[in-house]
Amino acid sequence: MPDQAVPRRNVLRAAATGALAASYSNILGANDRIRLGVVGCGSRGQYDLDIFLKNPSVQLVSLCDVWGDRVDEARQKAPAERTYSDYRKLLDEGKDLDAILVATPDHWHSRVAIACLNAGKDVYCEKPLTLTIPEGPRVVKAARENNRVCQVGMQQRSGPHYMQARDEYIQAGRLGKVTMARTWWHGNSWHLRKAPAALAQKPANLDWNMFLGPVKWRDWDPQQYWNFRAYLDFGGGQVTDLFTHWIDAVHMMMLQDDPVNAVATGGIYAYPDGRTAPDTINVLLQYPAGWTATFEATLAPGITGAAIQICGTKGNLYIDRSKFVFTPAGKGAEPTVVKAARELTIDHVENFLDCMRTRKRPNGDVYVGHRSAQASHLGNLAYEQRRRLDFDPQREEILPL
Repeated sequence: MPDQAVPRRNVLRAAATGALAASYSNILGANDRIRLGVVGCGSRGQYDLDIFLKNPSVQLVSLCDVWGDRVDEARQKAPAERTYSDYRKLLDEGKDLDAILVATPDHWHSRVAIACLNAGKDVYCEKPLTLTIPEGPRVVKAARENNRVCQVGMQQRSGPHYMQARDEYIQAGRLGKVTMARTWWHGNSWHLRKAPAALAQKPANLDWNMFLGPVKWRDWDPQQYWNFRAYLDFGGGQVTDLFTHWIDAVHMMMLQDDPVNAVATGGIYAYPDGRTAPDTINVLLQYPAGWTATFEATLAPGITGAAIQICGTKGNLYIDRSKFVFTPAGKGAEPTVVKAARELTIDHVENFLDCMRTRKRPNGDVYVGHRSAQASHLGNLAYEQRRRLDFDPQREEILPL
C-alpha cells in the first residue's frame, strides 16, 4: 500500500465513533467456525495461538513465518492446512480465512496488518501496533475503510480488575485529583537474549531478506534476528515493548490519550553488546489535564518488577497484572486489594472473537492501539533527539523548535 499523508485526528475520531457499515456480508453465527491464519510463529505467536485454540470455535488453517523451524513448532499446536514463508502468498491463497493473528517483529506489524485488513480479514495484532508515528493512522484507516475488527494485543484493556480500578476508584473520584502516573518495568531479561550457537550460520530455511523487509540490508546477524527488540531498526526497545502496555493501561483508566510533550534520558550503560536501544531509560510525558506519566526501566538485574502507581490527592492505586491495591491517603488507612482471576490474554482473545461475531469495536481497538504506541514513540524520539518534544495530539504532529 503506498504511503499517504497522515490524516488529522478529527478524521480518525469520526471514524472511531462511526457505526460499522451494514454491508458486512459474512457475519459469523454463534456456531460458525473461525478459520484462523497466523503470521509470525515465534514465542509470542505460539503463546497467543495456544490461547486461540482453547476456544472450540477456532480452526487453525494457515501458518506463516520466515523461518521454517518456527512453522514446524507451531504445527505441533494443531495441524495447519497450509504453510508459508511469505504472508502475501498466505493472503493470496487465504480467501477462506476469517481472521489473522499477526505476531511478527515490530517493524512488520503495520504492513502486515494493513495487508490483512485490505484483504477483508479481521486482525489480532500484537503490540506495538506501529514502529513509527505516521504508520498509525494508515492502519486505522485500513480497519475503518474495510469495516474490520482489529484488536491490538494490549491485554490489560480486557482485564476485569483494570476495568474495576478505573470505574470504582479513578473515575469515581476516590483518588481525588490525579497528578502523576508512575510506571516501571525492570529486569526484563527477554531483552538480553543471546542467539543460540545453532544460528551462527543462517539456516537454509530462514528467509533473512524477508525478515529485513523495509529495513536496509545488512548481512546475516543472528543476534539482530534473535533479539530484534534490542535494535531500533526493528523495534523500540523497552519503551515500545513494555511502556506501551503500561501507558495504554493509564490511558484506559484516565480516559485520556493526549500527551503534549515528552522528555527522556538513558543510555547503553551495562550491556554494550551491539544493541542500539538503551538498556536503561526514563521517560516523562505531560498531559493537558494536569498530570504526568513516567516510565523507568533498566535491564540490570539489581532491580526487578513491573507495575503502575496512580497518585492522587485522596490516595494512590497500585496495579499490575495480578492485582490492584487502593490505599487512601492518611495515616493508618487500610488498603483494598483486588486480585485478577486469570491470565489477561485469555480475556483479550475472547473479546476479539466475540467482536468478530457482534461487529462491535474490541477493547484494544486499532485506534487506541495507535494512540498508545504513539505516546511510546514520543518517548523514544525524545531520547534519540536528546531534547524535549512538544506535540499537538489533535493534529498528531511534533511541533517545530
